[in-house]
Amino acid sequence: MDADVIIVGAGLSGLVAAREAHRAGLKTLIIDQEGPQDLGGQAWWSFGGLFLVDTPEQRRLGVRDSFELAWQDWRGSAQWDRQEYPGAGTTPGSGSGSGSGSPGEDHWAARWGLEFVKFAAGEARSWLRELGIDLTPVVGWAERGDLTAGGHGNSVPRFHIPWGTGTGVVEPFIADALLAREEGATTILHRHRCDGLIVEGGAVVGVRGAILAPDDSPRGERSTREVTGEFELRAPAVIVASGGIGGDHELVREFWPERLGTPPKSMVTGVPAYVDGRMLGITEAAGARLVNRDRMWHYTEGVRNWAPVWPGHAIRILPGPSPLWLDALGRRLPPPGLPGHDTLGTLRLLRTTPGIEEHDHSWFIVSSRIAAKEFALSGSEQNPDITGRDKKLLLKTRIGRGAPGPVQAFIDHGADFVQAGTVAELVARMNALTGEPLLVSADVERIIRERDAEVVAPYSKDAQAMSIRNSRRYLGDRLSRTTKPHRLLDPKAGPLVAIKLHVLTRKTLGGIQTDLGSRALDSTGAAIPGLYAVGEAAGFGGGGMHGYNALEGTFLGGCLFSGRAAGRAVAADLGSSS
Repeated sequence: MDADVIIVGAGLSGLVAAREAHRAGLKTLIIDQEGPQDLGGQAWWSFGGLFLVDTPEQRRLGVRDSFELAWQDWRGSAQWDRQEYPGAGTTPGSGSGSGSGSPGEDHWAARWGLEFVKFAAGEARSWLRELGIDLTPVVGWAERGDLTAGGHGNSVPRFHIPWGTGTGVVEPFIADALLAREEGATTILHRHRCDGLIVEGGAVVGVRGAILAPDDSPRGERSTREVTGEFELRAPAVIVASGGIGGDHELVREFWPERLGTPPKSMVTGVPAYVDGRMLGITEAAGARLVNRDRMWHYTEGVRNWAPVWPGHAIRILPGPSPLWLDALGRRLPPPGLPGHDTLGTLRLLRTTPGIEEHDHSWFIVSSRIAAKEFALSGSEQNPDITGRDKKLLLKTRIGRGAPGPVQAFIDHGADFVQAGTVAELVARMNALTGEPLLVSADVERIIRERDAEVVAPYSKDAQAMSIRNSRRYLGDRLSRTTKPHRLLDPKAGPLVAIKLHVLTRKTLGGIQTDLGSRALDSTGAAIPGLYAVGEAAGFGGGGMHGYNALEGTFLGGCLFSGRAAGRAVAADLGSSS
């Protein structure tokens, strides 16, 4: 044997699993198709938000949260309908496994969801602090929901932002892997691409694949796939930690669900090219069951990066509640298509509404004042204050006047941004971006004036106006994320800004079905000896712990939680078999 456990993928979930296995005294071997410059995977690029419940950070900002409220929100968002879920009775299953008596596709997913919420409301924060991951005082209010009490969305702010962003979250696990390598307890083989799992006697006993040519391209850039050799490695346990399909648009389109309408002809990409989904098919060929492949998480607020790293590189705008959102024909999106509320609800509106589903874009229109205070960008490199742990810069950019530097750079240089002093001039520039006169200036101005009348009135029937006021009741948003309600056409609010928004590919919510120990299951529901799966490859746990919707901060959180579970389960399983 080459090791006690082989981990396929050197992203966050794989590194967490490696840490737990190493701490249990196991010899680990990590393989990854990228070079050492990409250690940490796509988590390194993320904003780093973490879903936590009932924390001191929330309480300092006046937020009252509880496990019960968080679990209510999670159930309402997940909407599991392919098997029973804990404490809520039974609905007819529709599992697609070929084996008789196989569990429904949501059988384990729902149990993972419950355990994750318990973790988020329990030991998660103290565990993170033990790792040296500290949280900023900012708690964001992400995915505010579909405007129903029992439906999708966060009832309160839960999006905790760590110092260092995603880079800071993954750093302790990178450090642990490198230290274990120095001690001889861990081997890291870069540029080793897994092409198959070795199965003998019904158990997974190793991996085989290709050795790729060295490539020192900067982190995130597409690397060569030139093959220079082959390898075969053996261990009694293999953990698949290879991520999802977001970097492969054809795979995204293949599994695009009918409920979200037609897939866009053109999308932008929120993950590096190596997020290719290859290992899902390879793991399935070894006997693992893939479930919930039609569940996915893509954003509608993607903008092309003016300084791209990977092909089609785009950034998501994290909006406050105030931008005016128009479809490609200039019509205002109805609820739940409100900024920051319901990601997939908005995507469904844009892909199923007659007349606009043939267009792949929508629009934000804001005042310069809104852009300066309410726009944030999702990515470690777009948030130098938090990534660099610079508290003075954070106060200046989040609380002070003017747009943060990265946001202003996109306004000045981004291909999807236009500015103007009048609506007519703005609409002309918006039409120029699409190459066809889809927008009518008089109609857009009427919609702006209708919005403005509701926003500044003391009372309102407008859902967005009410959302803005609700947001400003929360101290964190009032200080850093929500402007005082004002007219977009107020000259004192600065020039108008319009942003062309694209569908941005991001996360796979389904994947390899696993039990609570991250053991991969076959079509009958039995654990495959020696095979485990974590992170996005496992739908962040159980083959889809999010169900149909995510509450944000749950992707990195899911990688942490599933990786930890796998490392501990491998240690227990190998210990019991020795």
